[in-house]
Amino acid sequence: MKWFLILWAGPVALLGLWYGLSYYDMSFGFFMLTRKTHDLVFQIYGNILGIPPQDLPPMVARAIAFDSLIVLSIVLFRKRRAIAGWWRARQASVPRLAASDESLSSAP
Repeated sequence: MKWFLILWAGPVALLGLWYGLSYYDMSFGFFMLTRKTHDLVFQIYGNILGIPPQDLPPMVARAIAFDSLIVLSIVLFRKRRAIAGWWRARQASVPRLAASDESLSSAP
């Protein structure tokens, strides 16, 4: 499970890091982090897919969000017994209010 999360989070983090640095043209001397490369990459992918380049970033963001939901559901499914045990222990530790004969809403 650890490697599954690493292999999912690694490319997502690298893509996010590249996108953020290249979008704001923080190149640190690397050509791959320039705004010119950023625009060129999205122009190439837009031409390959036949869509406008400005439509790609929201599509990628939605794909990452969808993949994140799938990964989260897999993790939650695998940890469901531990989560259920934690929930039951948490509910058992919450003090219950004793029911009284006199209603608190009948205050003078």
